[in-house]
Amino acid sequence: MPTTTDDYKEEKDPKDKQYLINYVEHLEKRIRKLENEKQLIDSQRLRLEKELHDLRNEIDLLREPPLITATVIDTLDEHEKRVIIKSSTGPDFVVHKSKNLKIHKLDPGMQVALNQRTYAIMEVLPTKLDPFVKGMEMVDSIPDITYDDVGGLEEQIQEVKEVVELPLKKPELFKKVGIEPPKGVLFFGPPGTGKTLLAKAVAHETQATFIRIIGSELVQKFIGEGARYVREIFNLARDKAPTILFLDELDAIAAVRMEDATSGDREVQRTLMQLLSELDGFDQRGDVKFIGATNRVDILDPALLRPGRFDRIIEFPMPNEESRLAIFKVHTRNLTLEKDVNLENLVNLTDGATGADIKAICTEAGMFAIKGDAEVITQADFINAVNKVLKKSKIESSESQLFT
Repeated sequence: MPTTTDDYKEEKDPKDKQYLINYVEHLEKRIRKLENEKQLIDSQRLRLEKELHDLRNEIDLLREPPLITATVIDTLDEHEKRVIIKSSTGPDFVVHKSKNLKIHKLDPGMQVALNQRTYAIMEVLPTKLDPFVKGMEMVDSIPDITYDDVGGLEEQIQEVKEVVELPLKKPELFKKVGIEPPKGVLFFGPPGTGKTLLAKAVAHETQATFIRIIGSELVQKFIGEGARYVREIFNLARDKAPTILFLDELDAIAAVRMEDATSGDREVQRTLMQLLSELDGFDQRGDVKFIGATNRVDILDPALLRPGRFDRIIEFPMPNEESRLAIFKVHTRNLTLEKDVNLENLVNLTDGATGADIKAICTEAGMFAIKGDAEVITQADFINAVNKVLKKSKIESSESQLFT
């Protein structure tokens, strides 16, 4: 078949009807082919134009001068056209707001960005938080813990519901009655008695953000660092409200203040004073509740224990027989036990054990069953676990008494 117009002219008479039909079909195919090529070229052109646009925007951004960070100190007029700022380079300046700045109200303490030449406020920066502080927010571990996971602490659970859960869930009740909801609660008792566990459970029940701090983490070697961490932690708690702010090992920074303190002790005292200030600064019906936990309530500073900071002090004693049985039931409900396992007998064998010890006993019993290639846990496995865990606990207790 001819492939070009000249071929048609040479081989066929133009008056031939069949020739004309074939010629038209040939042209239609060429048109469709050219249209497809045009569409492909157009799509490539659009892609290249977009890339060119992005590159030009990037070049424009690179050409812009860098901005200077500053902190707002105060405003000089009602319309906030002139603002006093403290530059990151050191000195204070009186500057104007840029016309392109969308936000109208500038509060003291806000972080802003300044033009290098005119020092005009160009934009408001987000609040800066130390990564160390951000890492204290616990997200994944809270939903798995409920009041059902806390055994033998019925009285403590009831008190926490009244002091922490009720103000977060039903603040209108306190407004109707006309009283201020409690601000904070202190947990005290021996290690392993469920203080941290109950704090996580109440955070789950209230669907609140849970922020856990270890007291020793706030002891820093540089002057003012501990106080700054406390300030940023409370700011994070307000931003994430409703929040449960749990400070474990409170005695690390809240021990009684001494007159003959060393420089390190004075830095710890500064951190404590910042903590006291933040506790007093809470809104009366704020959505942030503070829970402290300590093993040594006897050495805490009296200023921390007064009402208004800790409105209720809850003791977590060593579990009695009834509490130990409840704890055993909590930790064995998902275990595959042999029918002859007698929990009451195990309760009698674990006099003086904490909730943490009982959890360890259940885990060790399962390990003994695995070692014996068994699929169920027997009474003998539990007895071996009791001997192993409580012997270890007694050794650790005697060692701690030697060093105290």
